[in-house]
Amino acid sequence: MDKLQIVKIGGNVIENREALKDFLTDFTKIKEAKILVHGGGKEATQMAEKLGIPVQLIEGRRITDSANLEIISMLYAGKLNKTIVAQLQAFGCNALGLSGTDGNSISAQKRAPEPIDFGFVGDVTQVNDALFKTLLTQNITPVCCAITHDNKGQLLNTNADTIASEIAIAMSTHFDVTLSYCFEKKGVLQQVEDEDSVIPIINTSLYETLKRENTIHSGMLPKIHNCFEALKKGVAQVRIGNPKMITEKVKHTQLELK
Repeated sequence: MDKLQIVKIGGNVIENREALKDFLTDFTKIKEAKILVHGGGKEATQMAEKLGIPVQLIEGRRITDSANLEIISMLYAGKLNKTIVAQLQAFGCNALGLSGTDGNSISAQKRAPEPIDFGFVGDVTQVNDALFKTLLTQNITPVCCAITHDNKGQLLNTNADTIASEIAIAMSTHFDVTLSYCFEKKGVLQQVEDEDSVIPIINTSLYETLKRENTIHSGMLPKIHNCFEALKKGVAQVRIGNPKMITEKVKHTQLELK
């Protein structure tokens, strides 16, 4: 089975022009088939503040009303996505930017308003694996943003970590998939203030212990949950760490089902 690398990039790497350029240079060097998924939440928040549009977060998750959905759609599917694609083209990687609407690549359903009404937030219902496979066989690299649709004409904001894991799960029937969550840290940290306190391996039992003891940052918990879901549903390898891990042997966190 051919190998496929699915890389999700987020955090401060997206906002830092030089860090993003370095990452995309390394991403281009991946020899296997590859898919890139990107977020952009911090820039969306900054844009909303400039426009005087309130941003509400509950437990670290964005409430997406109609005004924020407009900003997110323009930024994620427009400026950020096309900037990334343009840079990849400059580096010799033939990339194609996609929102969930394009080629019906990712469908979702609007999240139920109970117990919390998150507004126009979608949960993935289907990934068009045939489309992704066709693009990859033509040596085209999909670049996916965090916008999906409900097949009724409504755009939806969907967590980019979840999009990455759902694509990885869908493609695991066709490829040997490695899913990498890249951000500015070296991995999941034992102590948030210590950049070198990377936990090298997290299995399910250790994860439960870390949660119970409140050892790891709460914002990391949904990401790790997505990691284990991907492993349970056929993804061969999942890791979290600095972007350099996609091309070099550097310290990172490996997730394992044990």
